[in-house]
Amino acid sequence: MHAPSHIHAICEEYRAAATLDREHDRSDKATGRRIRCPLLALWSGQGALAEWYAGEGGPLALWRGWADDVRGQAMPGGHFFPEANPAQTAEALAGFFGEPVRTDRSG
Repeated sequence: MHAPSHIHAICEEYRAAATLDREHDRSDKATGRRIRCPLLALWSGQGALAEWYAGEGGPLALWRGWADDVRGQAMPGGHFFPEANPAQTAEALAGFFGEPVRTDRSG
């Protein structure tokens, strides 16, 4: 993680989240653009996300404001839970990607 290119990439991700991504989000909301494919949200069960967004109904409720088919859960571990619990993370991903594709959007 000491490589300058890695540090630069992480900084660019944070910069985009605070600037360009917010502009894109506003535009998408204004035009009613939504994520139409299934979405899996995983987050650290030891972090504060569930508390921060409790008033909105939690992380999944936030994503449901953006997407039609949202699934997910808190994962054991800290900020980098995939490194702390790779087997459980892989299981969650396999369960999500292994499900048959739903073609009926009426329900």
